[in-house]
Amino acid sequence: MPRTVHVIGAGLAGLSAALELQRRGRRIVLHDASANAGGRCRSWFDGTLNATLDSGLHLVFSGQRATQRYLRTIGAADRLVGPTHAEFACVDLASRRRWTLRLGGGRWPAWIFDAAARVPDTTPLDYLSLVPLAFARTGRSLGQTMRCDGILWDRWLKPIFLTALNVEPRQATAELVRAFVRDTLASGGPASRPLVARHGLGSAFVDPALRLLQHGGAAIRLNSRLDALEFGAHGNAVDALRIGGARVDLEPGDAVVLAVPPDVAQPLVPDLPAPDAFSAIATAYFAIEPPAGCAPYLSAINGSIDAVRAVDGHLVATIRDAAGRLDAPRDAFARAIWRDVASAVGLTDAEPMPAWQLVVEPRAAFAAIVPQEMKRPASRTRWTNLALAGDWTATGLPATIEGAIRSGLQAADVLQTR
Repeated sequence: MPRTVHVIGAGLAGLSAALELQRRGRRIVLHDASANAGGRCRSWFDGTLNATLDSGLHLVFSGQRATQRYLRTIGAADRLVGPTHAEFACVDLASRRRWTLRLGGGRWPAWIFDAAARVPDTTPLDYLSLVPLAFARTGRSLGQTMRCDGILWDRWLKPIFLTALNVEPRQATAELVRAFVRDTLASGGPASRPLVARHGLGSAFVDPALRLLQHGGAAIRLNSRLDALEFGAHGNAVDALRIGGARVDLEPGDAVVLAVPPDVAQPLVPDLPAPDAFSAIATAYFAIEPPAGCAPYLSAINGSIDAVRAVDGHLVATIRDAAGRLDAPRDAFARAIWRDVASAVGLTDAEPMPAWQLVVEPRAAFAAIVPQEMKRPASRTRWTNLALAGDWTATGLPATIEGAIRSGLQAADVLQTR
């Protein structure tokens, strides 16, 4: 009989670990304390807008290999959409200037020599500011590593780094920025295409994964909260789980993947280091048909929003590193967002504001700054049958979909080698 792995947490890290372990012949029992799988990458039906909403405006890049492999595994590679080539539509909300950055179709960055393709008012020499990033040192911030000012920074580097890191980029850990650039921009246009879920995060990342797990015989137990891990007398393994007041004994060869947020994991695992500072993301949905010619995804600078996505029947705006704005009344916050959304997509009259919904994730990601990076634990623990997963573990990546999925693969590798 196959050995059993209890995967605690049905977010993308847990789903990734479960799928990989099932592929390697393990029997999977997937638990989640919530009534729905997906964690911070989930969809639900909202009665206010009579529509399915996502927990955030998550952007994926074509060069993020773990994510692309995950989607192929679950048969959902066609559920992400984006431009044929690496193109980024941008708007400056202060000057109303618009442009499209085009990274070309090859690995060699020939586009920086084309004034019509690169960031307006920049020269090819400006892009040399990225070179020091290749030599980023451990424990250094981005501001200590490379030049973080000028037109290129303001119009492109800062917005795209904010997309990946969800913190003020100057304060971000330089090694995490380098990892993001390595997998995307430095690998050329084919790796840099921006992609979003066509019909929502659940449809792209969660539902197909659950179906594949069920087809493979996995037991999926929602509303199943882990209360405690019981460690053996010799202290080198987990002997049992306490779930909903019941004890679940582990047989020899059984294992546990703990794929929960850090504040949930720390009380369960003795002496576990973990990030304890987080960044917030706010996403605003407006029930209005996007105007004709509106870019499907639009990056915005010098306003209250960072990006706008146009989908059938809705305009969706995201505000990253949003903690400083969450104290405002929801109506006032939504109205400020709507004014910038209307301006970004070229609506001449922002009144009346359409029906809206505001989704706030106050702990959307660990703060990708040097002190927090040093607190990220490895997937491997001192207990032989316990591995950690989550975008907050030491993946070498920011807290992105790619980081979450890669953490699940790392957890599977840890258990496979024991």
